[in-house]
Amino acid sequence: MKKKEERYKRDDKTDERAVDRSKERSKDRRMRTRGDKRTSRKHDRKVLVAEESTKSWADTDSESSSSSSSSSDSEQVEVHCLMADQTSDDEVFDFSNVEFTCEDLVQELNDMVHEYKSLSHTFEEIKAENASLKNSSIESISDELEDTDSLKTELSKLKIENDLLRNESSELKAEVEILTKEMSSWNQSARALHKLQESQKSVYDRTGLGFSSS
Repeated sequence: MKKKEERYKRDDKTDERAVDRSKERSKDRRMRTRGDKRTSRKHDRKVLVAEESTKSWADTDSESSSSSSSSSDSEQVEVHCLMADQTSDDEVFDFSNVEFTCEDLVQELNDMVHEYKSLSHTFEEIKAENASLKNSSIESISDELEDTDSLKTELSKLKIENDLLRNESSELKAEVEILTKEMSSWNQSARALHKLQESQKSVYDRTGLGFSSS
């Protein structure tokens, strides 16, 4: 009778421990669920989730044995602590920590909103600067194209003027050649006339030698 009462007591204790273990597992699942929501923001964070293992107790009560010995409950709870490998220097807010208050969450949210606004402002500035650079680049290219068109037009005019000057130079060369031939012909005629005049003078005619005609 005494053995049965002790067995009932052990069964009650076992049920209580089973309920406690179920509560602990439920709490661990909730903590892991909240932690998973934050996992996407922790790229280099490795977490070893706490696990709890309980060894079952052994009841070695043998009715055929002559000596009545009751074995005590053998239960060993092994808990692995959370281990984190945080490679980033930035501080990460852990929402799974139940010690944080509502004010802490609000403060963290406000910091995130402030950071978001700051990043948005920086993005708008960079976007505006990029648009300004594009506009200036387009204007510069347009100016260069206008200068190129102007230079092309001026070059065409110079080519036409150069062709005209070449034609005029060719004409002048032809005229020079004609005048050169005429001058050569005139020189030959003058030399022939001079020889003819020399041959027609008498021996006593000293004109041209410094003597007077009287």
